[in-house]
Amino acid sequence: MSVTYTAIDPEGRVLSYRDRKRWGWSLSVIWPLLPFAGIAAHHLSGHPGWLALPLVISYGLMPLLDALVGEDENNPPEAVVPQLDADRYYRWLTWVTVPLHFVALIGCAWWAGTQQLPWWAFGILAYAAGADSGLGLNTAHELGHKRDRLEQWLARLALAVPAYGHFTVEHGRGHHRWVATPEDHASARMGESIYRFALRELPGGIRRAWSLERERLAALGRAGWSWHNTMLQSYAVTLVLQGGLVAAFGWKMLPFLAIHNLVAWWQLTSANYVEHYGLLRRRLPGGGYEAPQPHHSWNTNHLVTNLVTFHLQRHSDHHAHPSRRYQCLRHFPDLPQLPSGYFGMFPLAYLPPLWFRVMDPRLLALPQVQGDPDRVNIDPRRRERIRRRILGKDAAGAA
Repeated sequence: MSVTYTAIDPEGRVLSYRDRKRWGWSLSVIWPLLPFAGIAAHHLSGHPGWLALPLVISYGLMPLLDALVGEDENNPPEAVVPQLDADRYYRWLTWVTVPLHFVALIGCAWWAGTQQLPWWAFGILAYAAGADSGLGLNTAHELGHKRDRLEQWLARLALAVPAYGHFTVEHGRGHHRWVATPEDHASARMGESIYRFALRELPGGIRRAWSLERERLAALGRAGWSWHNTMLQSYAVTLVLQGGLVAAFGWKMLPFLAIHNLVAWWQLTSANYVEHYGLLRRRLPGGGYEAPQPHHSWNTNHLVTNLVTFHLQRHSDHHAHPSRRYQCLRHFPDLPQLPSGYFGMFPLAYLPPLWFRVMDPRLLALPQVQGDPDRVNIDPRRRERIRRRILGKDAAGAA
């Protein structure tokens, strides 16, 4: 059933808007169940190689669909955004998705624990489950930015599946404050491979989250190691969930869960890497940074991947307006644009020479950069080499 929103714009005109993606957002709900496609194919065919089907769909079919279907630059009129935001249908979709992340992990663990799988198929299933739980981090991302107490708790539950309970603390109070600056370990630098970036981002997130949560609790007169610590609340659920899987299916769950958790974390690292690569906020005379603007995040309007990730790829508007719900996020002209959706960009990032060849020229051509290396967040280890390369090309061009 479609819904038409009607409002009066500032000039007194009547506006009507219908979200053409309203039912398409349900793809974000069912996407966590993708590993069951591989399990079903294995069951029907008897060949364990079919357990890789979710990975083939994600990293083979999805980039192709993004290329074929193309981009959607449609924005809701600002006058109807309050109604769109208040429509609880969109909230219910995110709420319903949370238990499905638990279902997916438990189902994959059950199959791994009860079937006689060769070691490589066991690893593939664990990897597919982890990639799927990486989407749980995206669900938690959408929920964790909301002030509603229920949604905050649902975010912690979603984070418990891949044992990443510190994320909402680190992301909301750390990354969003320091995004697109050299101080932010979750913002990739030009010339920095995703593998070197991961060595900063993964441990840095845990350290910063613990420090921020401890400061919050200290201001309330409470100890860091207490039930009031939101990170520990999520990790307690992880202990029950993953400890229960070990108890139910035996010690083989230990390598399964280790692979699952690491791959889920790697999914978030991949997203962080592509979302802010090389982008830099301007220093103000007082020493601080300008407020985050849409052009401080890489954006992509590829429709298919946006429909299965709750609009995560409209990351530019998200960082400029973090509390906006996914259905209200907007496209802006002249934004840093990725050439594909995330399912296409992640594998590209895993091949650093190819990533640099594709993304570095895009970065330098941005309106806010205009080929100036001083307007780019550059890896300090490669700063001089990159500066010489950029300035050398400019000099050659001028000659």
